[in-house]
Amino acid sequence: MNTKSQLLKGSLEGCVLKIIELKGETYGYEIAKLLKENGFDDISEGTLYPLYTRLQKNKLIESSVRESPLGPLRKYYRLTEKGYQELDHFIYSWNKLIQNVNDILKGRI
Repeated sequence: MNTKSQLLKGSLEGCVLKIIELKGETYGYEIAKLLKENGFDDISEGTLYPLYTRLQKNKLIESSVRESPLGPLRKYYRLTEKGYQELDHFIYSWNKLIQNVNDILKGRI
């Protein structure tokens, strides 16, 4: 696995939570499509569906099944209050990490 893939996987959960927040409610395929469009080329649906299950188990998202205008039923995901809090924590931690890494890379040690 290359460095880019490792970094992307480490940020995947936060990105999924943010996509759900931005969309209000969305389904798995749409999340996967948006991730691929934004650089997560190596992420498969086989990686994402266990992640959705874990997020639900941890009460960060909840789901509902609805009919789709294009075929089979779809499971739509939305953030819980705990999910919003986790997303805020992820964003804070991510920004702090970026600052720390940039300080070192720019020689500010």
